[in-house]
Formats: sequence, structure tokens, C-alpha cells
Amino acid sequence: MASIVTVVGLGPAGPELVTEETRLLLSGDAPVWLRTSRHPAAASMTPTGSFDDLYEQSESFDEVYRTIVDRLVADAEMYGQVVYAVPGSPTVAERTVELLRSDARVEVDIRPAISFTDLCWVALGIDPMAESVTIVDAHQLLIAAAGRLGPLLVTQVHSADVLDDLILALDDVAPTTVTVLQGLGTVEQRVDELDWSELSTSLEPDHLTSLWIPRLSEPVAGAFARLDELVRRLRDECPWDAQQTHSSLRRHLLEETYEVLAAIDAVSAETEDGYLELEEELGDLLFQVFFHARLAAEAGRFTVADVADGLHDKLVERHPHVFAGANSETTVANWELSKQLEKGRASVMDGIPSTLPALLYALKIQKRAAATGFSGHDLGWALADVAEELQEVTEDPSEHEVGDLLYAAVQVARMIDVDPEHALRNASVRFADRFRLVEQQARTDQVELSSLDQSDLGRRWSQAKDALAADAPDDR
Repeated sequence: MASIVTVVGLGPAGPELVTEETRLLLSGDAPVWLRTSRHPAAASMTPTGSFDDLYEQSESFDEVYRTIVDRLVADAEMYGQVVYAVPGSPTVAERTVELLRSDARVEVDIRPAISFTDLCWVALGIDPMAESVTIVDAHQLLIAAAGRLGPLLVTQVHSADVLDDLILALDDVAPTTVTVLQGLGTVEQRVDELDWSELSTSLEPDHLTSLWIPRLSEPVAGAFARLDELVRRLRDECPWDAQQTHSSLRRHLLEETYEVLAAIDAVSAETEDGYLELEEELGDLLFQVFFHARLAAEAGRFTVADVADGLHDKLVERHPHVFAGANSETTVANWELSKQLEKGRASVMDGIPSTLPALLYALKIQKRAAATGFSGHDLGWALADVAEELQEVTEDPSEHEVGDLLYAAVQVARMIDVDPEHALRNASVRFADRFRLVEQQARTDQVELSSLDQSDLGRRWSQAKDALAADAPDDR
């Protein structure tokens, strides 16, 4: 016999809005669990328990919801049936119900109930269908409202942190005033029109707070739509842009990528320096992405929206430990194999761009080999390999053996989770800085570097190294 979770809604306010069917189910023989006892109708019933404790113990709402589902399934398997009562309607803004519906361990029986949105329409005096209202969860605002001008009913504005995030997301496009809906259906019901600029100081949100936004000045996520339209116009009206192809833009894409890397190196988490430059360089790189997508759209192949959708779906599929409850260690170990199967490659070595910088190319190859269990797994093995390759270079100083030595050095970097490209670049910068100091000192002493013996050069080099170390204790 299948295990059953019967889901009922407590309505949006007091017990007077609870349906008669729900009352009968709540007073039956099956265990009754409330998602939360923080509800006006909860005081009139005697449930088996609630899941309020999870909201204090868990690190995220998603963790709360998944734990609720696991507990409900366990009880359903033990008793055959449980009743799960949620605020409002089970079909509106209930993530746990979505998770239950997709859980093959139980059958889910959902009973209708009055939604809090019904009270919103009454309080606002509107017909949601006539107004084409979009209902969005404040936690998913940018996703759920993307491309929309409004009207928007923003729900789950339950804390000051959520309100601050909402204000930050919409500040540039928000209207002058919005309507705040609080405690609808209760004696504390309030419907207030507030200036947008006063929201953070005048509103104290709680679990029964929603915002009505009649219209935005431009669509949510409109910045990306504007950029896409700008690139289209440049292709139509700018002679230089009109001549570009995927191939002609290749050099610019590479240049912008390196400029982003340079900007990243200049960022300081301690002083917060460098972020403005990084923002600008990321914008230049993003322009390249939009430009290539525009060229593809003109060829009838794909749009920048297809790029975003494809990336979204791929990341979800490749992160089952995040979205489907899989084991994280197993997911990481099978990462390269899953990509190989997905793309129909004959070997895990297929698909590595040959145009990568040599150190990064070597690192990519090593990581894919390691994912299959082929290479050694500890630092001792990698260091022994370097020693062996160094001996072979001593015996045969050829390009072949030097290449093997460099490859072995990349193995060491991989074992200690160091980016070899970054490490070599920093080492080169350190060398250049020290060399400049030696040059400067030689000019001060009025001597030519070429005239110094190895002993004097070594002494000057050590002094330069010590001077730089004193100025930068972390040695970059």
C-alpha cells in the first residue's frame, strides 16, 4: 500500500477561512504536521507537531524544506498516511509541496484552500486576470520577474534582510510609491501606501507582508535587454561593427579575457581597491559574449537568451548534489565522465582547446586523467616525479626532457591546489621586481651588471630579495 501525504491549506487568516474538508482531515486519525505554527488558524487546532524548529537549526530555506519532506515521507511510510497543513493554499508559493510532488517515495493528495492572494485582490480592489498580475517570491525576484514591467505582487517579504535585497534589486526601476499589505484577514490588517524611499525605514516586515508594485520604469533585468538591443543597433548602424565576424572578434575576446585576469589580480579584499576596474573589464568581456550571440542570431542559430538558458540547464544537470540531493563527492568524481557522455566524446581527453596556454593545457589534461583514477594521488608521488624528470634533463638537456620536467612541475601544483599559470606569472613578476632593484643599485654604484662576477651578482640578488620581502611580507 502506498504511503500518502495529504496536503491541506489553513487559509490566509483565522479559523473562519479554513474549509470544512480541511477541518475534518485535521481532526482525523492520521498524524497532522504544520509547516509552521505561526499562523492565525493554528491556535484552534491540536496537531502532532510543527516544523518551526527547523527554521532555527537550518542554514537555508532550501535545507528546511528538504528536511520537512524527508520527515513527512518517513512518517507516511510508518503510519500509511499523514496530513500536512500549510499556510494559505497548498498550490500557491509552497516549495515543500513542489518537492513532495516530485518525490517518488509517496503519493501526494492535495486539497484546495483559500490563498492569501485572494485577500490581496480584495484589499487592492483589482481583478488579477484583468490586470495580468505577476506573483513573485521575494527570494526569487530577479528570476521570476525577469523581463516584466508589472504589475507585481511580491510575496514572502518576511524580514528586513529580504526587504533590503528587494530594494537593492529594484531601486533603479521602482515607482515612486508602492502598497504594503500586512496581516490580511487578521485584526492587525494594514494596507498602506508608502514612498519607495521610505520602505527601509518605515516598514517592519513579518511573515504576513507583501508588496504591490503597479509598474516599474523598465523591465526587471532590463540592463541585459538594453545591452542586447545596443549590440543589435551597433551591427545595423556602425560600419566597424557591421563588418565583424566570429573570426575577426577572436583577438578582441582574447584581449578582454586577459584584461579581466589583470583586473582580478589587482583586486584587494582588504582595501577593496580594484573593484571598479574589475567591473569595467567584466563589462567589456560581456560585450564580446553578446556580440557573438548577436552574430549567431543573425545567422538564425541561437540568441543570447538561448546561451543563458543552455548554461542554466547545463549547470543544474551537472550539479545533482545541489539540485537533486546526490552525493557531492561522487558528483565531483564523475564530472569529467558525465561531460564525456553528454558530448559523445570517445575520450576524456577530447574537447580540451589546443589554444590554451601551455601550463593550463597541461593542468586540464592532468585533471581529466586524475578523474579516471589514472594518475598518482599524493604530493610525494608528484615530487618524486619531478626529481626523476630533473635527473633525465641532467642526462639529456633536450626540449623533450625539459617539457617532461615542466609537465611534472604542473603535477605538483595540481596536488597542492595551486594554479600553475598564476604561480609562474607571480614568480616572473617577483623576478622582474628584484632585477629592477639590482639594476638600480648597479647604476647607483656606477657599475655594469655584465662586469660583476657571480659572487657579487648573488649578493646583490639576495639583498634585492630581502628588500622586497620586507616591503611585502606575503611575498605576493
